[in-house]
Amino acid sequence: MATLIGAVLAACLTGCSTAGAGVSATSPAPSTPAPAPPPTAVVDVPVAPAQVAPAAAPVAPTRLVIDSLGVDMPVTDVGVESSGQMQLPVDPAVAGWYRYGPDAAATAGHIVLAAHVDAVDYPIGPLANLRDVAVGSPVVVTAADGSARTWTVESLTYYEKAALPTAELFAREGDPALVIITCGGPFDSTTGHYRDNVVAIARPQS
Repeated sequence: MATLIGAVLAACLTGCSTAGAGVSATSPAPSTPAPAPPPTAVVDVPVAPAQVAPAAAPVAPTRLVIDSLGVDMPVTDVGVESSGQMQLPVDPAVAGWYRYGPDAAATAGHIVLAAHVDAVDYPIGPLANLRDVAVGSPVVVTAADGSARTWTVESLTYYEKAALPTAELFAREGDPALVIITCGGPFDSTTGHYRDNVVAIARPQS
């Protein structure tokens, strides 16, 4: 805030006459003081709290149910492998939720759940039937806070793994969607992997 400093100057004039001139000196008129400066305007400045509010804890999905396929499986949170791929639970009966994306309560972006179709020393997983899901089928995701959210299957697509549109499927913004991924297509015995990914996309039930 700038400080306005007003300085008031008064001039004193003295009239003199030559001795014996008989001319009286005229008294000077009194000086007029300078007007006082106007008051500085007062501005109210809002004060923000110094402490930033903590971010809300994510609401993790804990169960995936697709009644039309007989799917009822627990969900656990997963991250990223050193190879850059999404981690998956070893047991095909357990789905993984990509914890770096939107959570079960998200109103934007894609909630991604994925599981193996099968694995050595384990039975065939529930999502082996994902290839048979019909458009319009309801999907229910239960969250850690006890809430349940129903989604409706919008599409089912096979992608060769090398062509999987990860940026699109793992979007963190945009319209909300539930993305369910598993393996499918022909099995390559030389690599021990399926060629394709089966991807179902569901939207919130209106």
